[in-house]
Amino acid sequence: MVKRRLAVVVSPRLRKRDGLCTVVPLSTLDPNPVEAWHYQVTLPREVPEPFEGLVKWAKCDMLATVGFHRLILPHQRGEDQVRRNIVMQIGPDDLAAIMNGVRCALGIAIAG
Repeated sequence: MVKRRLAVVVSPRLRKRDGLCTVVPLSTLDPNPVEAWHYQVTLPREVPEPFEGLVKWAKCDMLATVGFHRLILPHQRGEDQVRRNIVMQIGPDDLAAIMNGVRCALGIAIAG
């Protein structure tokens, strides 16, 4: 994946790894076929272009470890033209399902 996309940070902050995080990318395209490492998530609120749409697919088989400096928060500008970052948290059930998808993608979980 080379284009900008939304992602879910799935790693905790680790000592001596402060500048890195592990992410699962989100896609607007339905996987074909849907596998155990795919999870459909509904975002808690709308995000601006080019990421619009509430329904996304977590592609847990495309796990990546990246530097925090490479992450850019989605943002929008108000009438005053001030940039306002959009930070969202997904619910614990969605996070658990994404983590299970990661385990399935890595071959350390049983699908189903």
